[in-house]
Amino acid sequence: MSHRTIHLFRKGLRLHDNPSLLGALASSSALYPVYVLDRVFLQGAMHMGALRWRFLLQSLEDLDTRLQAIGSRLFVLCGSTANILRELVAQWGITQISYDTEVEPYYTRMDKDIQTVAQENGLQTYTCVSHTLYDVKRIVKANGGSPPLTYKKFLHVLSVLGEPEKPARDVSIEDFQRCVTPVDVDRVYAVPSLAHLGLQVEAEVLWPGGESHALQRLEKHFQSQGWVANFSKPRTIPNSLLPSTTGLSPYLSLGCLSVRTFYHRLNCIYAQSKNHSLPPVSLQGQVLWREFFYTVASATPNFTKMEGNSICLQIDWYHDPERLEKWRTAQTGFPWIDAIMTQLLQEGWIHHLARHAVACFLTRGDLWISWEEGMKVFEEFLLDADYSVNAGNWMWLSASAFFHKYTRIFCPVRFGRRTDPQGEYLRKYLPVLKNFPSQYIYEPWKAPEDVQLSAGCIIGKDYPRPIVSHIEASQRNLELMRQVRTEQQTTAELTRDVADDPMEAGLKRELREEEGLLEEAESQCTSKRFSGSSDHKPRPCSWTPETLQLSELSGEVM
Repeated sequence: MSHRTIHLFRKGLRLHDNPSLLGALASSSALYPVYVLDRVFLQGAMHMGALRWRFLLQSLEDLDTRLQAIGSRLFVLCGSTANILRELVAQWGITQISYDTEVEPYYTRMDKDIQTVAQENGLQTYTCVSHTLYDVKRIVKANGGSPPLTYKKFLHVLSVLGEPEKPARDVSIEDFQRCVTPVDVDRVYAVPSLAHLGLQVEAEVLWPGGESHALQRLEKHFQSQGWVANFSKPRTIPNSLLPSTTGLSPYLSLGCLSVRTFYHRLNCIYAQSKNHSLPPVSLQGQVLWREFFYTVASATPNFTKMEGNSICLQIDWYHDPERLEKWRTAQTGFPWIDAIMTQLLQEGWIHHLARHAVACFLTRGDLWISWEEGMKVFEEFLLDADYSVNAGNWMWLSASAFFHKYTRIFCPVRFGRRTDPQGEYLRKYLPVLKNFPSQYIYEPWKAPEDVQLSAGCIIGKDYPRPIVSHIEASQRNLELMRQVRTEQQTTAELTRDVADDPMEAGLKRELREEEGLLEEAESQCTSKRFSGSSDHKPRPCSWTPETLQLSELSGEVM
């Protein structure tokens, strides 16, 4: 039977490696590429902010342009998916609906709506997996019916399954010559503008959306085969003014770039290299971390919540809306933290180690506020926000699951200073501090009054004082976390590898660094210049080199 098909684009916003679209084209005489802008779904369930909306609309415009180049077009409609499909099925005489398989709860609920519409109208459905390397159900089945809860176990299961399928070929103009799209030029089906949706974004476009830009970035990075082969994630620079990673994560998140294409291109480069980095720190390792979180999330109810989440420690976090808002709006009084959050708000992207720093600060490091609150903020602003990866990493960085060396706490002063001692990153994103001497820019509250006057910035007036004493708060929180893990040891062990943390393989902390950090901690404890919030009174420092450590990595794939 030759079908009249709606291909429903969701996350696979591309023409390369799109097996569900190819399969639908092969069985159809007419095909309508459709995207439904369900604002209730996108802003409610997915918490999309304006920057993410802009990236999505740009990606849809690019997809429409690429479809028009091969004799088709994209039909964009606003409303609920089920209602739109019912209208189009009747209007266009549809006999089949095709779409990509997704594993997130939002999309599995949408799948049920699609199946309901299909059953009501006697339609066939066609779907394929292409947003992940594997069908995650296969991974769960190969692990005995439950998800592998450690990265080490996960890699073992993959070794049994073998390599993921190779990417499907690109959709071509010949495909649409055999299967036409009745192209309706009515602008009612055009991609809406931000203004049409009542949104406004003034920030510069640093990450233009779409498959075209994704493939350009891929080719640009892969021209440097040595960089690709030797990439080691923890050694990239969190406060570089230019991304020191690939910057492909936003495109993978929306499916503008196929993860299978990325993975197999990496394999080709590795095959030509005598030596290359290995998982978990290699580029291939980062892709596998993404797959790991997708797999665990697919079979773990309430994965994005603490309550009802069987693998997550149940922690009595503080309810502190005032400090949460100061963290969210870059008003903590710690320039390194505030610069990171400013970049997030302005650009929709921050380096993975910068994400580590602000996540640790919000949760177990300083403020003791729930990781769920931080996850929601990242989901609103990050262009690469991804249900599984975002939640998994927040559990990781709060030491609620997956990460167990909870004594490793980021110093919100020292960590940024190590890679950017002159504070150029801070001067860019916090111009109020740009005139401070380098020796004070990470701790402006320590600057003498004449230095503050000369810099044109009075701490407590033009820039906030620190909202917390890092040393005192982190010491208190460390003890709280130790108590939680003792009381909930069974849960804590669920996601713990017997071996050392895999992200720490081959990386050794030099003794002199820890000694230097201890000296800094003791200095901060006794400093008379500290003028933080009044609810943290100075007390003797009881840190030891064993308990006070600077974390540089956490298996982060955000």
